[in-house]
Amino acid sequence: METSGFSDEQLTVRDAIFKICATFTSDPDTYWMEHDQTETYPHELHKALAQDGWLGIALPEELGGAGLGISEATMMLQTIAESGAGLAGAQSIHANVYATQPVSKFATPEQRDRFLRKIISGEWRTCFVSRYFSRPNRLAFCNSIT
Repeated sequence: METSGFSDEQLTVRDAIFKICATFTSDPDTYWMEHDQTETYPHELHKALAQDGWLGIALPEELGGAGLGISEATMMLQTIAESGAGLAGAQSIHANVYATQPVSKFATPEQRDRFLRKIISGEWRTCFVSRYFSRPNRLAFCNSIT
């Protein structure tokens, strides 16, 4: 990857995330293929990113986040994808980064404290909910979310 257009912070993010992703297995393709085939969430990745504070990469420092920007968050997700995780690996963390932005910007201080701290620490995960809630099988769909 050409790196001349990136800031030092972005390159630091890339290097740190690459090191985290490299710790899962000596063969990342096998790790991610197993998760794809079993349709399971990569809890190990989520936990490792939470332990090192990366789930709060673009969230305020006063809540435990890194206080970096969306460009750095995008670098993190691209690095996860490039590590062998592909889109599925990056998508597993995506909502923790982007879906938290409205809460960070528009929630009350109490809501921000209540929700964002738990997401940043890895105690809670976020997800996107779609049209499945309006379908007849919505209860089965909701119960299948892990």
